[in-house]
Amino acid sequence: MTKTPIFLALVASLSFSIEAAAQAAPPPWVEHDKVRCEPVAKDEMRPQMELQRKLVGEGWKVRQVKTFNGCYEVYGFDARGERTEAFFHPRSFEPVGRVRQGD
Repeated sequence: MTKTPIFLALVASLSFSIEAAAQAAPPPWVEHDKVRCEPVAKDEMRPQMELQRKLVGEGWKVRQVKTFNGCYEVYGFDARGERTEAFFHPRSFEPVGRVRQGD
């Protein structure tokens, strides 16, 4: 019996697991005043409400979304229930970073 199909299935399964873990990982820690996003024309920025709906769909409780240094700054609780202040790129909604919250 050939081991190739079993190996390929194992590799595919592992790659999906790694991808899922990467998506679930929170953005890196950043200092609030050092967060910057590349300049984006206003007509290229996706609506803040779209980001809020996306995050709520992922289990977040969003209290406020605003713009800071070209990024969308989100205040609320992430999918793990942790109080968070996170930054997202306004065109792609890719996470830029999050500020460490006091205990």
